[in-house]
Amino acid sequence: MILTLILLLLAFLLYFLFHPRYGKQPSGERLALIQKSPQYKNGKFENESFTPELAEGYGYYDVLKDFFFKKVDRKIPTDLIPSVKTNLKELPLNQDVLIWFGHSSYFIQLEGKRFLIDPVFSGNASPIYGTTKAFKGTDIYTYDDIPEIDYLLITHDHYDHLDYKTIMELKPKIKKVITALGVGSHFEFWGFSKENSIEKDWHEKIELDQNLTLYTAPSRHFSGRSIKRCNTLWTSFILETKDFKMYLGGDSGYDSHYETIGNKYGPFDIALIDNGQYNPAWKYIHNLPEDVIKAMKDLKAKRVFPVHNSKFPLALHSWDEPLIKVTELNANSENPIPLITPKIGELVELKNENQVFQQWWKGVR
Repeated sequence: MILTLILLLLAFLLYFLFHPRYGKQPSGERLALIQKSPQYKNGKFENESFTPELAEGYGYYDVLKDFFFKKVDRKIPTDLIPSVKTNLKELPLNQDVLIWFGHSSYFIQLEGKRFLIDPVFSGNASPIYGTTKAFKGTDIYTYDDIPEIDYLLITHDHYDHLDYKTIMELKPKIKKVITALGVGSHFEFWGFSKENSIEKDWHEKIELDQNLTLYTAPSRHFSGRSIKRCNTLWTSFILETKDFKMYLGGDSGYDSHYETIGNKYGPFDIALIDNGQYNPAWKYIHNLPEDVIKAMKDLKAKRVFPVHNSKFPLALHSWDEPLIKVTELNANSENPIPLITPKIGELVELKNENQVFQQWWKGVR
C-alpha cells in the first residue's frame, strides 16, 4: 500500500514537472543568437536600469508571508464582473477596433488585419490550473469565439500572458507569432513552425505590410516559466500605420524607457499601460498607479488604456483599486489624459477620440 502511494506520488510529480505547459528553455542556435544580444549579460537578460526583485526595505520572508496569509478586503469580487459580448467574427475587416478580454489580453483589428495580444482564455493564470482563477464573469469568451488571427503578439512568457492551453486551442487559427527573443523556444516545442514565428530583440522593426509596421521596445520586467528566470526576453510593441500609432506596453515598472519611447515614436494615439497587480515591494517590475500617470505623459499619449487588472487576484489590493486610483490620480493631475476603460468585450473604436466609457466598476462588490 505504501509503495503504491509512493509510486503514485512520483508519477504525479513527474507529470507535473514535465508537463508541456512549462515550455522549453532556449538552446542550440537560438541560445547562440540570444547570447549576442546587448540585453544578455552574465548568463541572463537584464533591464536597462538595475532592477532588484524587491524594492528597498522589503524582505522575501515578509513578502511571502503577506502574500499567503494577509487578508485583503475585496481582493476577489463577490459580484459578477459586468461584460459585453461582441461577436468578433462578424466585425467588418475595415473597422478599426479593440476588444479587451480582461487583464492584459485583447484583440485588435487594424488596417484589415487581426491581432491577438497575450491571450488567456483558460480561466487560470498559473502553471497549476485551478490555483489562480479568473474572477466570475470575466471568461465570457471561449476559443471558438476567436476568428482567424493574422498576428499573435506575446510580450513575455509569464503564465498570465502566455497560456499553454489557450495557445494550443487557438493554434489552428494563428497565422504568425511575433514575440521576444527566446520565447519562440516554447512555441517550437509546442509544434509551431519556425517559418511562422518571429523573435526579435529590442529596437527592431518588422514590416507587416505596406500599411502596418511593428517595432519592439524595452520594458522593465523579467521572464521565466520555471525556477530559472530571465532566460527569455520581455518586450513592448509599437504598432503603427501611416496615420495612427499604438503603444502596447506589456508588463513594466516605471523607468526612463517610457520617455525614450515617447520621444522616438510618439505621440501615441493610444497607449496600453500596465496598471494593476502591483505592490510597493515590486514597484520596479509593475507600475504603481502614480507611475502610470508619469508614463502616459512620458509617452505623449493622447488616450490611455490602463490594463493588467480586473481578472486575476495576483497582488494584495482590492480588485478594483487599480482603476479607482488611476482614474482619481488622472483627474487630479495637470492636463488629464482621456482614459479608455471599457467593460470586457465592449467595442473600443480606435480612431474615435470622442468615445466615452463608463466607470463600470462602481457598485460592483
